[in-house]
Amino acid sequence: MKALRTHAAGGPETLVLDDLPDPVPGKGEVLVRVHACSINFPDTLMIRDLYQFRPERPYAPGSELAGEIEALGEGVTGWKVGDRVIAMIGSGGLAEKVIAPVARLFPLPDGVDYATGASLLMTYGTTIHGLKDRGHIKAGDTVLVLGAAGGVGLSAVELAKAFGARVIAAVSSEEKAQVVREAGADDVVIYGRPPFDKAQSKALADQFKAACGPNGADIVYDIVGGDYSEPALRAIAWEGRFLVVGFPAGIAKLPLNLTLLKSCDVCGVFWGAWTAREPAAFKAEVEELFALLKAGKINPRVSQRFSLEQGREAIATLENRQAMGKVVVEMIG
Repeated sequence: MKALRTHAAGGPETLVLDDLPDPVPGKGEVLVRVHACSINFPDTLMIRDLYQFRPERPYAPGSELAGEIEALGEGVTGWKVGDRVIAMIGSGGLAEKVIAPVARLFPLPDGVDYATGASLLMTYGTTIHGLKDRGHIKAGDTVLVLGAAGGVGLSAVELAKAFGARVIAAVSSEEKAQVVREAGADDVVIYGRPPFDKAQSKALADQFKAACGPNGADIVYDIVGGDYSEPALRAIAWEGRFLVVGFPAGIAKLPLNLTLLKSCDVCGVFWGAWTAREPAAFKAEVEELFALLKAGKINPRVSQRFSLEQGREAIATLENRQAMGKVVVEMIG
């Protein structure tokens, strides 16, 4: 089989397409023939050794995939060869075949294609956990989503709307604005590229405040960080919830006096660690996502598809913030 692997820390261009023997599942594991593997922002960090999770090299990036079971390991029950599945693994997804523990395996719903299945759990899973468990979202809330046109951002727009919220989507271009409007955003803020000086930061805060309305944002869903975070915090409501999700624009430095003045909460959203600590709650939220998908209330947008041989380009596309929706690598042969 072929696998696109990292042998040394570096960017997407350092990945090597290796020929490897087929892996053999052990106790409590299955062998999955991969049909599609989505690219997520942690993949861009892991290969550079910039993420908290650092697998032993060489390994293939990619932690979210969909495919079909090809073989069962010892003691595996409830699954059979040929079952269509979604698998969540720490790494290894950019390969034609992978080993997946049954504890991180989910049935791919009927009628859902592999690319969509591979695009569901990390983005929408992060967001449903963030909005419900950390943000305590309720109908009528105003939610400000930064970086709203990416995979996680679009999941926030759709899920917040599904939960009855008013959504303000913040993006960097009119093209992206059209995408978030199609996803259901009630209003859109188009912001510039950082760095921002003091006047530019204030102007962006004023844009956020005008869009959110006089009461401010009950929830700020911050996927981007950097110079965008403080202006968003300035637009938060009294007792609002500022959800820290990611930092592609850099780690923000927030003036804590603002949290006092708004009596607001700043909450971290570390979905991966939460799924390991709360497996029952994780599975319940996955079932809720499946129900929302079936009801047509969420629909992962697969914006770009690449072959395994083009996997380096797929990761670079996400790293360079060129993606609108999900980037997926589809296995050939």
